[in-house]
Amino acid sequence: MFEHRGSVFVVSAPSGTGKSTLSQRLVQSVPGLIFSISFTTRAPRPGEVDGKDYFFVDNDKFDAMVERGEFVEWVEVYGRKYGTGRTWLESVLSTGQDVLLDIETTGALNLRQAIPDAHMIFILPPSARILEARLRGRGKDSEEQIRMRMEHARHELELFEAYDHLIVNEDLEKAYRGFEAIILATRSRKARMANEAKRILSGF
Repeated sequence: MFEHRGSVFVVSAPSGTGKSTLSQRLVQSVPGLIFSISFTTRAPRPGEVDGKDYFFVDNDKFDAMVERGEFVEWVEVYGRKYGTGRTWLESVLSTGQDVLLDIETTGALNLRQAIPDAHMIFILPPSARILEARLRGRGKDSEEQIRMRMEHARHELELFEAYDHLIVNEDLEKAYRGFEAIILATRSRKARMANEAKRILSGF
């Protein structure tokens, strides 16, 4: 555990639910909200930039970081490792900025152990049928990959009770407003605004 001025928001969702679209819009629209940059052992995809999209490292370096306790959380998914760097996260939070982490359910639950006051947000598809249709509509996955993604989605959805906020992405605009409202409402909580209130009070 560590002290932090900013808030930590964790978002998880099955593939194809619209999580990336919603998250990207949120960090572009809400001042003071930074998107977390994870470490990963997978190779960069076309257009991805080291230090902006991910910190790309090899397996040996990743494993060494695990041994030194340099991750707040880390997981292995489909043979690739992903982790949230402790130093990077602490440095951003110490400035008072908020951080949004896009991580799958296992990593999210691990992070909750390190940061108990993290705000956990889960985005749900309207139904299994609609999620499958969205996956097929992307045209990126084989039938076998779609089957695997649907099985994994069921596993992820079974963990919804571990999250604080649930958003159904049936209508993108409505889902975004709900997502944004969680961030803004959290910023007005007494625990976060108490020092500002005391400062104002001291002027009377």
